[in-house]
Amino acid sequence: MTIEMRASMRAAAVTMLKAYGSSASLTLQVYPGRPRSVNPPTAFVDRLTGTFDTVGISLTQTTPRVEVIVLHGLFDTADTADQADAFVDGFAAYVQTQFHAAGANTLIAAASYEDEPDYVPDWIEGAKTYYATRITLEGYASG
Repeated sequence: MTIEMRASMRAAAVTMLKAYGSSASLTLQVYPGRPRSVNPPTAFVDRLTGTFDTVGISLTQTTPRVEVIVLHGLFDTADTADQADAFVDGFAAYVQTQFHAAGANTLIAAASYEDEPDYVPDWIEGAKTYYATRITLEGYASG
């Protein structure tokens, strides 16, 4: 993954989370990395991964992945679970309309999601346990 693609994928994730939160009338806090403190609903880029596939002598296909954590609330109550369902479904649909969000010559899509009902932000001392969803956005670029 080139530096430009990493930066573009992170920026696209943040931009899409903010735009979707605004369109859904959420007071969603969005961060490009792990925040110092959280107050759900909060979303942040947790991890970037990716693969390089070389084709021939000089063509490389890059498949970057951005893992975003969305903290919905403290417990997986019915209300929090309903909120998580609505967010994931709505955000995935929104991302489908933003396939060039990481750049004109790239593609990005929601690739997977996984609920984490006992998510603890381990970098925050004394952090609470949250009901969260990990959403993976996958990109594509070649050059």
